[in-house]
Amino acid sequence: MQCPVCANSELRPTMIEELLPAMACGQCQGSLVSLLYYRHWAEQHKPDVVQPTGVMPATDTSKAITCPKCERIMTKYKLVGSVENRVDLCVSCDEAWLDQGEWELLEQLDLADKLPTVFTDAWQRRLRHERSESTRQAILKKTIGDQAATKVEDFRVWLNGQKQKSAILTYLYRD
Repeated sequence: MQCPVCANSELRPTMIEELLPAMACGQCQGSLVSLLYYRHWAEQHKPDVVQPTGVMPATDTSKAITCPKCERIMTKYKLVGSVENRVDLCVSCDEAWLDQGEWELLEQLDLADKLPTVFTDAWQRRLRHERSESTRQAILKKTIGDQAATKVEDFRVWLNGQKQKSAILTYLYRD
């Protein structure tokens, strides 16, 4: 199998962790991981308690890549809102492509034993919601300033806990 990133490098068998085999590229250091093997590893693996030390840089292919097995385009899945890296998944072959450093990044983010969760619609929807909420807050801060935006956010939290929320909003909108 050829590397989906380098295209001219052959993938070779390797072990990402004990009992977790993969096919790795010697040139770009990426790895193709079978989720079948991964699930077996995750069942056997007892997660280590990782102390956060800041997010380790990892490469991320920005262009679409094709699955080395079936040559279909792999789907990119965002990991968390705080990092830009995305893991590529071939839904046909149930194989994930990890760019150089992404396994270590998954470990730092406490996602190494939860990888299939990242591929769910619920996970991706939550990330999109968090990103849009963050954007709305940034726009509000830019428009009215940090201190006023904090007051508005505090008021919003208070308002959401009120039984008469609609009456309060009606009163506020009367002007």
